[in-house]
Amino acid sequence: MESTLFGLTEQQISEFGLTWGIGAFIALMLFIIWSVARESKAGRFGTFVLFFVLAFGIFGFLIKQVIQWLLKL
Repeated sequence: MESTLFGLTEQQISEFGLTWGIGAFIALMLFIIWSVARESKAGRFGTFVLFFVLAFGIFGFLIKQVIQWLLKL
């Protein structure tokens, strides 16, 4: 018998946590990067580099989700 929490299976809870939890973490990281760039007076190019590098991580997460959706995993 599969255990449930609030009518959700363990798999559903982990998928929700992964999708929305990582999304919230990415939003937090965007705020932190913006704050660090502003406080360090990184300038336009420095801020661009910081966000560009962070974008690689976001892009990788999104591509993973798209591949899983396409392969129906």
